[in-house]
Amino acid sequence: MTIKHPALQGRAIYLDYNATTPVDQQVAAVISEFIDREFGNPSSTHAYGEAANKALQRARSQVSALIGAGAAEIVFTGSGSEADALAIRGAYLSARAEGRPHSHLITQVTEHPAVLAACRELEELHRVAVTYLPVDQFGRVDPIDVEMAINSETFLVSIMHANNETGTLQPIAKISATARKHGVLMHCDAAQSVGKIPVDVSDLGVDMLTVVGHKMYAPKGIAALYVRDGIQLRPIIGGGGQERGLRAGTENVAYAVGFGEAADLAAGSLLNGEPDRLTALIHRFENTLRKEFPDRVHVHTHPTERLPNTLNFRIDGVPALALLEAMPTLALSAGSACHAGSNEPSSVLITLGLSRADALSAIRLSLGRWSTQDEIDEAVREIIAAAQTFIQQ
Repeated sequence: MTIKHPALQGRAIYLDYNATTPVDQQVAAVISEFIDREFGNPSSTHAYGEAANKALQRARSQVSALIGAGAAEIVFTGSGSEADALAIRGAYLSARAEGRPHSHLITQVTEHPAVLAACRELEELHRVAVTYLPVDQFGRVDPIDVEMAINSETFLVSIMHANNETGTLQPIAKISATARKHGVLMHCDAAQSVGKIPVDVSDLGVDMLTVVGHKMYAPKGIAALYVRDGIQLRPIIGGGGQERGLRAGTENVAYAVGFGEAADLAAGSLLNGEPDRLTALIHRFENTLRKEFPDRVHVHTHPTERLPNTLNFRIDGVPALALLEAMPTLALSAGSACHAGSNEPSSVLITLGLSRADALSAIRLSLGRWSTQDEIDEAVREIIAAAQTFIQQ
């Protein structure tokens, strides 16, 4: 039996874990120790600093172990957006400083806004050419398109592992192999996949990988960039030389420690079958919905290459925002939290070929550690009842 997180008790059923996750109580407990007692600066040489530094290095080892990396290959940052920017801008600045080809990079049209923003900045300020690769109906990039796009000036390919809106997985290992064959660096934003499925940087073949704390039950405000040993980056925040000189600023030891604890918990959940549990719940939800509306339900998540916890779907004739407003006891998303407050359809779904009306009917369901079968059954009942009122109008 799943014991409900205190923050979720007596409130709407939380089905938006891709937006953010509650901080696990075990994570909160270790953070508290490093706020209340072990407050030292890890760069200090006295006992307080040594305790903080020891904890920081342990956290680095915990995060690295989750993704099959070496501890020295982990650079702590303040967010996934910062980690993405460090990978993309840092690779460009390093290539330029060393006189290597640096005028072209490759990404894809459904990337996370943080990656797209870093690419646009290089386009606008440094005249870097950016190739935005197309995707198929589920948002997958064809590795052949990557190979066709690489030229003698290409210094980086940046493709996310799992889409935050649809949950569709990209063929990262194949894309990385193509990049490596041409001597091009490979960055992957894995914010949504690490902790949900097994992720190993060696298996993926990436040079850099973004990991985000608040997507895996650590607090917001802590993330990391895996930088393979030997890869040269230029920092985008200069200062005291922390994090191997790649990210200046006194480290957030408390949150890094929490991130490390979250990584250990995630590793345990992967071994204990959490992906299979979430997959079963998602299938239960989808099958029930399809049985009720056999000709109206459309799924935008890839049928097999997908996260175990995510389903992006629409019901014909049922606008998403109106549906969600009719169900205040459910916490779901219409699109991505990165675009909250916008009345515009998801650019990701438009890119997949959906019409404006269909994209505005899409809903993202994302489950997590405290999701239960009873909650899924209640959620699908409420969605069916609310959707029927729109269909009958």
